[in-house]
Amino acid sequence: RGLLDNMQRLRMSRPTAVNLFRAMDELGELVTAEADKDGATGEAVIDAVVAAAEKMLEDDLAANRSMGRHGADLVQRLAPDRPQLRLLTHCNTGALATSGHGTALGVVRELHARGVLEHIYCTETRPYNQGARLTAFEIVEEGMPGTLVTDSMAAFLMHTRGVDAVVVGADRITANGDTANKIGTMSLAIACKHFGIPMIIVAPTTTLDPKLPTGKSILIEERRAEELTSVAGVKIAPDAIGVWNPAFDVTPATLITNIVTEFGVIHPVEKPDGVMFEVPRFMHEHGVLQLPEEALATGGAYYPPDYTKMDEHRLRAYLAATPRLASLLSSPAEEWSIREVGDGNLNLVFIVSGGEGGGVVVVKQALPYVRCVGEQWPLSLERASFEHAALLEQRRWCPEHVPEVYHFDKPNALMAMRFIEPPHLILRKGFITGMQYPSLASHVAEFLAQTLFHTSSLHLPSPEFRTAVSRWSRNTSLCALTEQVVFSEPYMEASNNRWTTPQLDDFARGVREDVPLRLAAAALKEHFLHSTEALIHADLHTGSVMATSETTFVIDPEFAFYGPMGFDIGAFLGNVLLAYFSQGGHSNGDAYAASLLELFQQTWTLFRARFQALWTASAGRQGPSYIAGVFSTAASVQEAQGPYMDRLMDASLGFAGCKMIRRIVGIAHVEDLESIQDADARSTCEKRALLLARSLVLQSAQGGMDLEAVVAEAQGLYSTPPGDLAWP
Repeated sequence: RGLLDNMQRLRMSRPTAVNLFRAMDELGELVTAEADKDGATGEAVIDAVVAAAEKMLEDDLAANRSMGRHGADLVQRLAPDRPQLRLLTHCNTGALATSGHGTALGVVRELHARGVLEHIYCTETRPYNQGARLTAFEIVEEGMPGTLVTDSMAAFLMHTRGVDAVVVGADRITANGDTANKIGTMSLAIACKHFGIPMIIVAPTTTLDPKLPTGKSILIEERRAEELTSVAGVKIAPDAIGVWNPAFDVTPATLITNIVTEFGVIHPVEKPDGVMFEVPRFMHEHGVLQLPEEALATGGAYYPPDYTKMDEHRLRAYLAATPRLASLLSSPAEEWSIREVGDGNLNLVFIVSGGEGGGVVVVKQALPYVRCVGEQWPLSLERASFEHAALLEQRRWCPEHVPEVYHFDKPNALMAMRFIEPPHLILRKGFITGMQYPSLASHVAEFLAQTLFHTSSLHLPSPEFRTAVSRWSRNTSLCALTEQVVFSEPYMEASNNRWTTPQLDDFARGVREDVPLRLAAAALKEHFLHSTEALIHADLHTGSVMATSETTFVIDPEFAFYGPMGFDIGAFLGNVLLAYFSQGGHSNGDAYAASLLELFQQTWTLFRARFQALWTASAGRQGPSYIAGVFSTAASVQEAQGPYMDRLMDASLGFAGCKMIRRIVGIAHVEDLESIQDADARSTCEKRALLLARSLVLQSAQGGMDLEAVVAEAQGLYSTPPGDLAWP
């Protein structure tokens, strides 16, 4: 378990470098397999990991030497009239960064060994100076003719002294050839384009990431401001200056001449939308990746080998060949009605109806990208496995509010489950049309209390709890997506952000420039990142609930992981508040709006009572938190519950505020507001919601929130005239 925890910590250290993730995946699978063997010991597991790591080292060195040869051959071919070659490199890609030879610097070493290296220039690579500290050291130690320059001198160097090629490494290369590397690489590529100098990327195939179509999907690590404001511990910049310090940039494929790997050179190809590199096809041809024909037809960027994207024809054949599902539908396959009805952000959703007398099932298939954005924003298909597991766990504790799963197919990321029949309706749509839900507060409170309590350390014994935390921590891609779109992008300039413009321009700017708000949101993000209180749904908005006046079902838990309980509670409460404020643009009347605010208040009140009741029951006190031996009396339990639930309410309302902000100025909005056609009316509703959201986030940081006061504040904002709404 310690090995897996340390691997997870390593993953978090370098989000941009794909090699690290691939190595951790391989070693993680090895640890699990070795630990599951009969008679397994800790020593045996460690020995297996050490042996695998040593094999990785051996393979990497062989790959480095091969890249050196392929790269040297390429540079000499690109400069046939230059018997002696001048090269420029950036950052460190030598023996100190690899297993002992290097990638881009390995090419330089090979040219030097051939006697054709006239000079190698290396940039200092600000702000961390890897070029000055490491590459310059290796050049001197190898006895190569070399010169150190600052990053900003590179273009003038090309202009005055001449450079035959620029060779650099890579941290991640996407399917089209876009390349993430040390900050400053893109500037070199632009200068190379201007002067007609080859820009060559040298990287092993472990750096190739065919799951990412383009560089837009690469998460860029940002580093501490002190790296820019100080040198060797001496401050050189004023305290008040802002700092932006990305550790990497992404060079577009159109600026790259070639990509060198241990298997040879990847050459660019002309496509209708410009030059690109068919990275997945190259990997397929060299046996690194096996792709189906469909993937090869699209450049191989998006579809794993065993995955078939469903349409009506394929799904019909698939269901007919799956006995349990064919039996549920009962009638002949040709009589089935199949409709794709997915209107969410991520997945395909089909309703399949048998013929006369037949059954109905819902089939949900995860796509390997964000559906509402397109293939330029990929997502791991592993989320389907987490959704399936979450549904099983949630149904275990709350079967009356979670649909039954009939079938799960991991390779195809496909799940078939109960069709939640009419008159059930997506809750968000019900709120828009003014439907009443008298049982909703108690049902949602019951779902939250049962699923959160029974997966927490209040209930689970310590070994089970820690095992569960480790298992669910692997749902990394959707956690990263939440971190990005909920806690980061709304508070910064981001291309994904959108809002009602120009009416909300000042409010969107206010969100980005509001320092206390940003700090409070950052604290909530820290809570989201580091808290492992319970298995949470993690996307519990009003589009994830289907209800009638008498029954309620919670669906779509693909974001599930062990996180803060308040994130689930806050997600639902925040969406109810959005529905409340949207009523100003609908025709359901003030009385209906008031009922939504009552729903907001009732949900928390009923949840608190039910959660505490589960906690108080003797059968529910199995976990290591607040153990019966320490809290042995009813009074002592109540003393523990009060502060615990107060803290949980503070966190829940803070998360509610974050969810509201992101649904108004972030990438994905809500139909409650978007369906208001009049932009002025819509923006008035949005301004009121944003002002309450800001208040919730700020109050959460202070603690001691009062639910009655929040309700009163919401009522006051709801009736505030449009002309009086201004960002503080």
